[in-house]
Amino acid sequence: VQLQASGGGLVQAGGFLRLSCAVSGIISSINAMTWYRQAPGKRRELVAAITSGGSTNYADSVKGRFTISRDNAKNTVYLQMNSLKPEDTAVYYCNALVNCSGYGCYEWWGQGTKVTVSS
Repeated sequence: VQLQASGGGLVQAGGFLRLSCAVSGIISSINAMTWYRQAPGKRRELVAAITSGGSTNYADSVKGRFTISRDNAKNTVYLQMNSLKPEDTAVYYCNALVNCSGYGCYEWWGQGTKVTVSS
């Protein structure tokens, strides 16, 4: 299983970016898909999560600005980031729980995509 994240870049404050993360490989199911981020010198933090049924959860710092969505047919999760702030600067990682069974799920991480927001 591989997770390929893309869409990061340099943007001015107030701008927007859309991150994508495609899951590939031998997959029978994908449960929760999550975006995390890690800023320099800080711990990795949850940004947004979405279940297989479409329920979402957001960090307070991004509520109202970021939107997580998924395309189950494409095994892809998206993060639409609007009204970006310099404090959103971080490496963004996607995470997926796949091939879940009664014994649990396999957890996979993408390679990270860097987002830089200039003031």
